[in-house]
Amino acid sequence: MDNVVTRQRKPLSWKAERAYWKRGIYSIIGVDEAGRGPLAGPVVAAAVFFDYDKCQKFPKTLRDLNDSKQLNEEERKRFYGLILKHARAWGVGIVSREDIDRHNILQATMKAMTIAVDQTATKLAADGIIPEMLLVDGNYFRTTLPYEFQTLVHGDARSPLIAAASVLAKVTRDRIMVEFDKVYPQYNFKSNKGYGTLEHMRALEEHGPCPEHRRSFRPDRFTQEALAFDDIAK
Repeated sequence: MDNVVTRQRKPLSWKAERAYWKRGIYSIIGVDEAGRGPLAGPVVAAAVFFDYDKCQKFPKTLRDLNDSKQLNEEERKRFYGLILKHARAWGVGIVSREDIDRHNILQATMKAMTIAVDQTATKLAADGIIPEMLLVDGNYFRTTLPYEFQTLVHGDARSPLIAAASVLAKVTRDRIMVEFDKVYPQYNFKSNKGYGTLEHMRALEEHGPCPEHRRSFRPDRFTQEALAFDDIAK
């Protein structure tokens, strides 16, 4: 599902990053996730690092970058390629439906973010760079990694670093759901990406859940009869 908000986009600002630059903190990683709310599929997080000099002279092709929810599918794909081209380092964390159900979506999201940051930090370490600050979308973050962080509500619509992470996370997850659609076409995952659209809910009523549906999200919809998919998957 292409959840593009129709309100006018506000240009991103480097205000959050600039506050740290003024303090001499330049190694900042943006972090965001995609897929906390869907009924099916993994939760995906991404982390992105641009060199300070690159931030100061942001590539012209990236200046219209915005929160992934503010972009259409083609724009997200275009920015995805540009982010990988211009970022010094980036990482993606993918946590499965099984992990989401085994623990909960909050813990799964924190795990995905931690994986993404750790991947990014490992790449930076090869260049002798140690992350000094994480800017994380939302109002809550916990990690076992030893980095300072700041959460930023609606950060993906305010910070270019977080917006870049939101695009990587969203495009990665969308691609995963398109692949799931090939296995379970009756749910139209390629269109709804696992979100609870009317069409998706009707498909659940007719077919029950597949192995990629999160049992912990709508247990009232997932009857014992519908769990026949589980037996097939084993």
